[in-house]
Amino acid sequence: MANDIKTDLQPCESPIDGAESDGLDEKQGNSMDRANMYRMGKVQEMRRNFRFVSIFGFSMILMASWEAALSVAIIGLINGGSAGLIWGYFICWMGFILVNTSMAEMGSMAPTSGGQYHWASEFAPREHQKVISYLMGWLAVLGWQALAASTSFVAGTQIQGLLILAYPDTYGPEPYHGTLLSMALAAFSVFFNTVLSRKLPLIEGIVLIIHIFAFIGILVTLWVLAPLGDASVVFTEFTDGGGWGSAGASTIVGLLAGALPLLGADAAVHMSEELRDASRTLPKTMILSTIINGAMGWLMIITFCMCLGSLEDILASPTGQPFMQVFFNATQNAGSAIAMASFITALTVFCNITMVATASRQLFAFARDQAVPFSSFFAHIRPGWDVPANSIFFTFIVSSLLALINIGSPVALNSITSLSTTSLISTYIVSISCIIWRRATGAPMLKSPFTLGKWGLPINIASVVFLVFILVVAFMPSSPNPAPELMNWNILIYGVVMLISVAYFFAKGRHHYAGPVAYVRQLE
Repeated sequence: MANDIKTDLQPCESPIDGAESDGLDEKQGNSMDRANMYRMGKVQEMRRNFRFVSIFGFSMILMASWEAALSVAIIGLINGGSAGLIWGYFICWMGFILVNTSMAEMGSMAPTSGGQYHWASEFAPREHQKVISYLMGWLAVLGWQALAASTSFVAGTQIQGLLILAYPDTYGPEPYHGTLLSMALAAFSVFFNTVLSRKLPLIEGIVLIIHIFAFIGILVTLWVLAPLGDASVVFTEFTDGGGWGSAGASTIVGLLAGALPLLGADAAVHMSEELRDASRTLPKTMILSTIINGAMGWLMIITFCMCLGSLEDILASPTGQPFMQVFFNATQNAGSAIAMASFITALTVFCNITMVATASRQLFAFARDQAVPFSSFFAHIRPGWDVPANSIFFTFIVSSLLALINIGSPVALNSITSLSTTSLISTYIVSISCIIWRRATGAPMLKSPFTLGKWGLPINIASVVFLVFILVVAFMPSSPNPAPELMNWNILIYGVVMLISVAYFFAKGRHHYAGPVAYVRQLE
């Protein structure tokens, strides 16, 4: 297989300034970067500050797979048990390797902040390019905005859990505490993405080191101090805690705990206009971050399940964070548990910084193509800032407004933020399906440094089959016949968003939105 996946590392010639050399420019990048922007009809407005290590760190921290795996493990433990969580995560890891490899090829062909909606515009059948890319753009924008809000809220609730560990007798958590903490963290992310924007690549490299060493430290501590369970039980006993009538059905529902920590490798694509040598660097970043983060997440899940102890006690933890209770049980010391959990909280905060960066670039790109209300405002790059500041501030407003919902109904907030999962998966499905159509019909493919060769079609098809299955799972409730407060309202919100998007397209969008393909230059 490796021999059929080709990588061309020879520089291409740029048709614009500097065409005669491959010399680097701090803002324009190298000749291939300039050629790609010229071909796509885009103006280089942001500075290419990122290199391989910094964008790799960006992608690793945004996915935060081992940290996220601990945060959402309870979903899989209830539906499937420890065996369901371990093997469900492994299946999702293998599936996302295929998915992100497929998207890595498209990222190499068209490295643009638009990502999936741009690919849909370029690769879909001509008669459907406009409407498909428009709908995918809306889903991508809303998905990343909801994901940024969700991450800030998760970090806020984790801080509440730390406070409960530190002051068990005096601190009483209130919903508005989580809301205020979420807003404060969202503001912190805005500060990093504006005032410290040029330092973001350096910060990502530093946080990457923390991400790796915190993983090792927590893993070793749990293996040494925690009482270990019976491996034959942990790895082989599947349970039906959700009441689905069979362990198999329950385990399928619990697959979401394996999918969530592996979502978001496309974030590197949305930063591609700030990445030097993007068409070569993106594929390496997306594939390596999926493999390495996935492996770290799986090892942490195995360790967590081996050290779990009584599931009932974990669920009853006053912190509201099962992993914090496992840390406390292992160390038998609140200070040690706080120290361990603080690394996860800190990394979740930095994950939110990368989420805000990604969400703002996705909005910026879509606005640049005249696809949203007040497009010129969101697409504006302030001189000297080199970042879409208006889109960044808008992301803060969205995160703050969504956080307010928690005061009235945490269930409603969870349903809205779960829109991020189904929205992004939908954009993956459609963009990869467009490549399948081109390969199946023999339509010409763009030349790129990274190509899947003859393995492209089977990898693409397997990716879509896996994603469709996960999409269905993401719409399912945690138990059959749930009460209204436990219902997964994601499918209703998703349907409403799609209806609004279609209505806006026919009412106004079709008159202003031509789609990225309208700006593409042929360089034959």
